[in-house]
Amino acid sequence: MANVITVTALNRYVKSILESDSVLTDVAIKGEISNFVNHYKTGHFYFSLKDGQCCVKAVMFKQDNRRLSFTPQNGMSVIVRCRISLYERDGSFQIYVEDMFPDGAGAMQLAFEQLKQRLDAEGLFDAKYKKPIPTCPKVIGLVTSKTGAALQDILNVTGRRWPMAHFLLAPVTVQGERAATEIAQAITQLDKICQADVIIVARGGGSAEDLWVFNNEKIARAAFACKTPLISAIGHEIDFTILDFVADLRAPTPSAAAELAVPDFVAVNENYKKICINMRQTLYKKHQMCYNDIIAAKQSSALFTAKKKMQAIQTQLRSISVQLQREVLQKQTQKQQQLAALTALCGSLNPYDVLARGYAVVCKNKIPKTKFTDFKIGENVDVKFDSFTLNCTVNSKEEEGFTNGTT
Repeated sequence: MANVITVTALNRYVKSILESDSVLTDVAIKGEISNFVNHYKTGHFYFSLKDGQCCVKAVMFKQDNRRLSFTPQNGMSVIVRCRISLYERDGSFQIYVEDMFPDGAGAMQLAFEQLKQRLDAEGLFDAKYKKPIPTCPKVIGLVTSKTGAALQDILNVTGRRWPMAHFLLAPVTVQGERAATEIAQAITQLDKICQADVIIVARGGGSAEDLWVFNNEKIARAAFACKTPLISAIGHEIDFTILDFVADLRAPTPSAAAELAVPDFVAVNENYKKICINMRQTLYKKHQMCYNDIIAAKQSSALFTAKKKMQAIQTQLRSISVQLQREVLQKQTQKQQQLAALTALCGSLNPYDVLARGYAVVCKNKIPKTKFTDFKIGENVDVKFDSFTLNCTVNSKEEEGFTNGTT
């Protein structure tokens, strides 16, 4: 008789077998979504994946489904990357989805429109955020495959049109699981070092599946956050990606991106020559106009009349100048005579002139004394003459007309 085990033991055993199989730990499955539920509390996706004959239950946890650039819907054909296991409590065989991709043109277009509408609603496509592309860039940043034809197309066109440009290449893979992360990081890195005047994100032509990576939300947000002007050059003219709407400028091809990024040196040189010629012609015309105006002015009656008036004014000014000089001379002579008279008057009042005529000044303590009461008998006084001084003693004093009776 077989060993008796519990249901729990059975489910646990089957689960361990499934999870120990290396083939079942990473499987890609294609199918159509049905019974889709986005759990409002946990954020997990619960659904079934079916084909024409069978179906299997599936769950995609929140930490995985938040990376999706679209919202799954019933009837959508997808490819999922998952691991196989057993939900032990219910004994239900199911797949645990880690990544999901639209399968088929209809599903991919739906995913594209969903992401486009969401990013547009957030303002990532608004024209007010578009930065102008520099007219003559010195350094061009390139985000593309280092082995792809897009790189060579850009280098060839730029070398022909604007050979003085330099390049900063951030090599990336342009399809596959790592491509989106690499491209987003390359845009951020080129922008961060602040050496490129413009950045071109480029990939050559391919199928919609080949170009799908450029619809990734990571790339869109990296392009929107980029402060350096960015040109999107993905696929051919008929191909549109989310990056095209976020970029500052969309080029239909990588070669067109190079033409939009740099001017044509030959055209610039020709334009420069035309500007120089126009400047010379303009200056010559201005010179001729001024010369003709001068000749016409010299020959005009108005200029002759002005000359006559100027000559009359000059004659009048000379007459006024002579008259002013005459009046100034008269005033000067008059003032000199007045100064001489005043000088003579001051000379007559000069006490030293009086002394020179034989008079003297009596001083006491170097102060001139003139009153009778200023002197006392027996005191010393100085008698100052014109060229010498006598020190004397007052022996007596008397007022004019009588004697005071002292000795």
